[in-house]
Amino acid sequence: MIAALSPADYNYDETLSTLRYADRAKSIKNKPKINEDPKDALLKQYENEIQELKAMLMQMQTSGATSTQITSAMSRMQTKLDKHQVIDHVEDNIDTLLARLE
Repeated sequence: MIAALSPADYNYDETLSTLRYADRAKSIKNKPKINEDPKDALLKQYENEIQELKAMLMQMQTSGATSTQITSAMSRMQTKLDKHQVIDHVEDNIDTLLARLE
């Protein structure tokens, strides 16, 4: 910001007012925020979580985890998905993943 000041004594009040305004304007801090529908943000969060759970399951499968460990992980995943009430929106649900593992 540029503040135009005058050295003349008859502009003292105007100069003082300009300096006060410039000081207030300088202290303003803006924080940008993405305009996003809360439902879309929540769905995106759920999709990310589902992808992480699928990756964890595939990692367990490739690392040679026992069926008990996989079943335990699947039940934890099911509990987490039920908690968020998005099981109806999941493309590959837990039963499909279980069938793939077997």
